[in-house]
Amino acid sequence: MPHRNPRALLTPAMHGVLDRMARAGQVPLHALTPQQARAAYEVNAGVLDVPSVALHRVESFTVPTRDGFDLPVRLYAPTAGVLPVLVYLHGGGFTIGSIATHEVLCRHLSHLAQCAVLSVGYRLAPEHRFPTAFEDAWDAVHWVATQGAAKQLDSTRIAVGGDSAGGTLAAACALQARDLGLDLKLQLLFYPGTTAHADTASHKTFAHGFVLEASHIAYFFDLYIPSPADREDWRFAPLLASDADGVAPAWFGLAECDPLVDEGVAYADKLRTAGVAVDLEIYRGVTHEFIKMGRALAEARRAHLDAARALRQAFGF
Repeated sequence: MPHRNPRALLTPAMHGVLDRMARAGQVPLHALTPQQARAAYEVNAGVLDVPSVALHRVESFTVPTRDGFDLPVRLYAPTAGVLPVLVYLHGGGFTIGSIATHEVLCRHLSHLAQCAVLSVGYRLAPEHRFPTAFEDAWDAVHWVATQGAAKQLDSTRIAVGGDSAGGTLAAACALQARDLGLDLKLQLLFYPGTTAHADTASHKTFAHGFVLEASHIAYFFDLYIPSPADREDWRFAPLLASDADGVAPAWFGLAECDPLVDEGVAYADKLRTAGVAVDLEIYRGVTHEFIKMGRALAEARRAHLDAARALRQAFGF
């Protein structure tokens, strides 16, 4: 049953953030063209982020994909020397978001976990529809495994991670790694999308007024997914993978007041049932996108620390 008054679940600080967003009166993303939506998200993405941290090395370069595209990536390294690496895939409904919108988060995770982070600028819909984002994500992981030593990355200690759509891509990459025999140390999943259809109870409860709206989800999916059959593909909906046996251990950071919370829990359950080690945290009273609101939300700062601790443990620190 949907919660009778879901806004009562919000923390006072989260209430304040939503009230400020409502007062700003911006045109909703789903009413914009994809290009306009990207620009709007870029402008607002860092407003509530924690302060950016300085790192030993930040380097932008490209890696080759299967179809010859030069895939932009940015490498963050907190220290000199060979480091384990988190391949990070940004959120944004496969349509918006970029290396730039997740710069502060990636810097922060690199600093807190004392590992390298490789942020991937995968191609976006509708110019590049499913499965291009997945293929770009996997090609970046494969590059780290086979060529990462050239950038002082430890190819024996790789994690994949992401938020929202990036969490979907990370979970799918973990399944692909299992299938191809690549040993990943961790999948780090901030409120990942895992289902084919937005039809869980939390999608109904938090459909309106909780940052990620039902209309946003429909907009993004329609731009990304070419055909109804593609929705059933595990590379889009990891929950539909035939099995999860042998995939990398997982850390989940979910938001209680998020349409995606139920499918995050369902995917964690699927992994646990398959014997995969799972650490699940549900941050109470906050919404989708909360991990990029650390200036306003203590829960975001705690999630950063929890995620970094999971990375350090996975990498044997």
